[in-house]
Amino acid sequence: MTNISRRKFIFTGVAAAAGASGFVVAAKVMQRQGLIPPDAAGIYGPGETLTYAAQRLLNRHSMAREFSRSEISNNPFANEVDPLGNEFKRLQAGGFVDWKVTVDGMAARPATFSLAQIRTFPTSTQITMIACEEGWSYIAEWAGVPLSYILDRVGALSQARYVVYRSIQPDWWESIDMTDALHPQTVLAHRMNGNELPVPFGGPLRLRVPRQLGYKNVKYIDHLTLTDNLKPFGKGLGGASPDSGYAWYAGI
Repeated sequence: MTNISRRKFIFTGVAAAAGASGFVVAAKVMQRQGLIPPDAAGIYGPGETLTYAAQRLLNRHSMAREFSRSEISNNPFANEVDPLGNEFKRLQAGGFVDWKVTVDGMAARPATFSLAQIRTFPTSTQITMIACEEGWSYIAEWAGVPLSYILDRVGALSQARYVVYRSIQPDWWESIDMTDALHPQTVLAHRMNGNELPVPFGGPLRLRVPRQLGYKNVKYIDHLTLTDNLKPFGKGLGGASPDSGYAWYAGI
């Protein structure tokens, strides 16, 4: 069976199940296909499952829209964040020369990279929109190392299903599946609009996931963990935002 016919078969099965027995039965179909999001439980779980599964089956390799330089926003909005703390201020005062990103978990070669090292890695540039669930958005040019390069460098194990990424800010973390982690537009961004990434916008490093809403684009990244199970993290829902009631998968 070809990939196209297999996807058509799976999606047709989901639609039939949904029409015949509702969302709960459809969710069971998705479970057999390994397309259950970590926040699948609860009253909204079946709907979250259908949304995530449909996106993965139909748009796995789709690209976020990219814009021209003339469309870059003149006054991008830097949303407020909690106080950054003394450790961040210390690193900032030193020009972030001591900033490090640790990559661990299901990796053959766990490693810690300095900001200087990351800036020497292959760089990808994109002009994409960041859109917040609160209603604001802006277009900017982002440059950084593809997350796929980092994962390849540390030897991500085939069993890994998710990447958990954490901010230097306590309790600020999210996760994405390997489809988004390996997507060419997902980058550890260290530049914005031709300059070093400003602190209000996440500098020195933020994760850019342009195929998902703003809260998945965590600022001040200093830790990545590869895992096959999100249950040990937080409430087991896949991120600080889902722990607070937002959807884990925030595709746009």
